[in-house]
Amino acid sequence: MNSTPISHNYYPPWITLPHYTPNESTVISLITRFGLQWGFVLSASFFLIGRLRPTASLSDRIAFTWMCLTGFIHLFFEAHFVINHKTLAGGQALFSQLWKEYSLSDSRYLTSDAFLVSMEAVTAFAWGPLAFLIAYCIAVQHPIRHALQIIISTGQVYGDVLYYATSLLDESYCRPEGYYFWFYYFFFNFIWMVVGCYYVKESVVEIWRAFEKLQAFEIERKKD
Repeated sequence: MNSTPISHNYYPPWITLPHYTPNESTVISLITRFGLQWGFVLSASFFLIGRLRPTASLSDRIAFTWMCLTGFIHLFFEAHFVINHKTLAGGQALFSQLWKEYSLSDSRYLTSDAFLVSMEAVTAFAWGPLAFLIAYCIAVQHPIRHALQIIISTGQVYGDVLYYATSLLDESYCRPEGYYFWFYYFFFNFIWMVVGCYYVKESVVEIWRAFEKLQAFEIERKKD
């Protein structure tokens, strides 16, 4: 006897989600709770860098705060997807429901898509800890900070480029409403593109200046 397919609102409509159950929480409730987590991480991080390094510039305080936030999202939110991707469609934990809501813009997250599982695994377990390590380097003014910042930022930008490409060049996995495409799919990922490019530029400039100073020092020493 054939089982009755479980209905859902994801695109394309023919995808099979045998474990799917609708979210128990409303969209407003999910976004509010996630937003409160973001707010706590941001405020706690900004306060912490002020205590650890009172003389830090505003740009370093913002960078420390950003690295803490991105580390939290990578290591906890995205790791939740990697660990639970096979049963995510039926989960009711906060992060599971958030992933199901986001999946209205990209249903691949509910079908254990090989590319997304691989990409998110790297993001969660490589970029997540690295972001916290960079935050530590900012706090103690460790000289390796900018080298690590280039690595994570380039990785984030590259991951987003592949993410956009593998979706846009294939069939649509997003519902037709513009809200899901432009707000969920485009905007939330574009943040990491913009910030990643900014920190790549910042770190390249800082390393460039450091080598210029070193070269100038070597020239002066040879003259003497």
